[in-house]
Amino acid sequence: MKNLAIIFILVFSIIFGITYNSNAGDDTMKKEPVKQLTTLQEYVTQHDGTEPAFDNEYWDNKEPGIYVDVASGEPLFSSIDKYDSGTGWPSFTKPIDQDVLQSKADYKVLIPRTEVRSSKADSHLGHVFDDGPQDKGGKRYCINSAALRFIHKDDLEKEGYGEYLALFE
Repeated sequence: MKNLAIIFILVFSIIFGITYNSNAGDDTMKKEPVKQLTTLQEYVTQHDGTEPAFDNEYWDNKEPGIYVDVASGEPLFSSIDKYDSGTGWPSFTKPIDQDVLQSKADYKVLIPRTEVRSSKADSHLGHVFDDGPQDKGGKRYCINSAALRFIHKDDLEKEGYGEYLALFE
């Protein structure tokens, strides 16, 4: 049944991959300045888009390090909490810190979902589901690679994220 639900979501995402951002043009939201983004990064993070499954940069990345918001550099997830969910997108059991994420109800497809956004830049990241590994809390943060920048463990210090080295000791 779980596989059927994943297949349904994948097919639905492919068919209805273009989403509408009802907050577009709403200047009441405070956002951090956004760095120059590629077309795909802008589509995903600023217009609530979704990239293709299995055809994205980090879905199969197994290197140690952290994932930060591509727009603001805010640390979001650690490779320690990444796992292969079989969905074709990077999946994590938890964020580095709960305060780095905001969540909101998303009704853009037939099935209600919980969208996750970065706290600082308000970037659309992906969605969180309750079908993750039960021994790790049961959550699956299904995140678009285009919303992330990966920083290898060996580069954390020089990139200004040295405080996260402790995660890998």
